Amino acid sequence: MTAGLRRELGLLPLAAVVFFNVSGGPYGIEDVVPSFGPGLALLLLVVTPLLWSLPVSLAMAELASAMPDEGGYVTWTARAFGPFWAFQVGWWSWLDSFVDVAVYPALFVEYARFWVPSMTVGERWLLAAAFIVVLTTLNVLGVRPVGRAAVVLAAAALLPVLGLVVAGLATARVAPWTPFLAEGRTLGTGLGVGLAVVMWNYSGWDTPATVLGETRAPERAFRGALFMALPVITAAYVLPVGAALATGRVDLGAFATGGLPDIARVVGGAGLAWAIALGAVVSTAGLFLSLTLTNSRLPYVLGRQGALPAAFASVHPRFGTPWVAVLVSAAFYAACATFTFRELIVLNMWLYSLSLLVELAAFVWLRAAEPQMHRPWRVPGGMPGAIAAAVLPSCFALAAMATAGWTNTLAGVIAALTGPVVYAASARFRAAALPAGPSPSTR
Repeated sequence: MTAGLRRELGLLPLAAVVFFNVSGGPYGIEDVVPSFGPGLALLLLVVTPLLWSLPVSLAMAELASAMPDEGGYVTWTARAFGPFWAFQVGWWSWLDSFVDVAVYPALFVEYARFWVPSMTVGERWLLAAAFIVVLTTLNVLGVRPVGRAAVVLAAAALLPVLGLVVAGLATARVAPWTPFLAEGRTLGTGLGVGLAVVMWNYSGWDTPATVLGETRAPERAFRGALFMALPVITAAYVLPVGAALATGRVDLGAFATGGLPDIARVVGGAGLAWAIALGAVVSTAGLFLSLTLTNSRLPYVLGRQGALPAAFASVHPRFGTPWVAVLVSAAFYAACATFTFRELIVLNMWLYSLSLLVELAAFVWLRAAEPQMHRPWRVPGGMPGAIAAAVLPSCFALAAMATAGWTNTLAGVIAALTGPVVYAASARFRAAALPAGPSPSTR
């Protein structure tokens, strides 16, 4: 199943990969404050991980303990519903990553302009290209260097945030949750729209499962990584926003996307602003590095199953990585990075929600259809607990899809329909699917 791959990803590196697949820190969430109001923004940042992230994490942890295989949710869906639906979730997720991962080279360049505001268009293009080449090369060189780099980048992204929290709390003088609502907002409409916005910042708990075949003791490590990352990510959102608001010195207008360095300048001076800007740059590198790692395993697994050309299943003989899948994925990200995708974030959430609904259905189905399956860890509460863990995030996913608007919904339906089309076209590849190989090396 994982011929040539190496189990070299430990608990802490996997937790860092989870951190970047879900969050990367508070860089980019600033505009939730003026959009919904300080109090409601803080409430959303606290409640969303409990109602959305935790149930998804519980379901994914159980499936990973039962089937700790490369491809994660693609493999689980195949077990529950067969190869057609497995291909759909894999294809939709890979397609979704073209919108998601491609954003980060451009963001890296934008944050780098903090130091070189006079950068020309050509210089910005060269910097983005270097960013992609360096991080893609690291992905080809092996899962171990990627994991180690993710740990270093996560620490470097979070340390300036800790500085902002300390500086803000040291000068706190007002309640950070006042005013509770933004002008013109009601609690009902604010909660409805706000959950859809904030849940995107807490999404991606299933994605790191694609590297289970390259993780040491995956049936335990994946669960540990999820539960290690969840409180860190929640704190990384709530504490800096709350601490900055508590100073009473930051104008709400400063809470705009990319405005965290300016907020830090008000709270702690130029040095803290410089550190936060550096943290933002580091965060974009960690996001691209880690998301390329996890999303490139999707075409690899589909190629191994014969749903895509066999070349995607090629593993580098020296580095033990699916190098063709990595390079092709990075090429798509580089091509898509030339476009502006901010308006496609809702489409991004639409495709992600669609995939997640199938994954959660697979989780419940396997609980009901295969109750004797060996599950070293289960979602507590028996079958009612499993259903609750699936239904709650499913409701949020459906709500996100229902409120996406006609344009995004139409684009989402068209993108989703490419899955069955490509699957039908791939029949000749499936006929020559690769045979299963030995277990990965434990070197």
